[in-house]
Amino acid sequence: MTVKSVETVLASKGRDVATAWPWSTIDEASKLLVGPPTIGALVVLNEARQVAGMLTERDLVRGQTLHGSRLGEVTVESLMAHRVPTCGPTDELSSVMATMTDWRFRHLPVVRGGELVGLISIGDVVRALLADARLEVAVLRDVVISRT
Repeated sequence: MTVKSVETVLASKGRDVATAWPWSTIDEASKLLVGPPTIGALVVLNEARQVAGMLTERDLVRGQTLHGSRLGEVTVESLMAHRVPTCGPTDELSSVMATMTDWRFRHLPVVRGGELVGLISIGDVVRALLADARLEVAVLRDVVISRT
């Protein structure tokens, strides 16, 4: 099995990342989440355009319980996760999956030199690893068939 990196995934899926500011309202951020395209997370950037946090659909559900009908007026900063793990383009997908599992995050910002260069989801990782596993099975099947 080949070792795939985050860069491999970004090269095929693209590098576009939906972002929000900490001072944006939840109403503004929600409009970005519902798209198009529909997405599950926004990377929150500070004034220096560095990762300051992340806002997910899960955060909105918690916010609804806390703020009720006023949720749309609340700032992104008040609901976002402030401590967000990141990964780099050269990180192996197995390492990224372990980070996602340990932190219970389904999305990781991809950062190079402090700059946001992409976003990878657990679905992206599983898709890439599954494709790799299917290829390995096909190669092994061909080897077995050729030796019989």
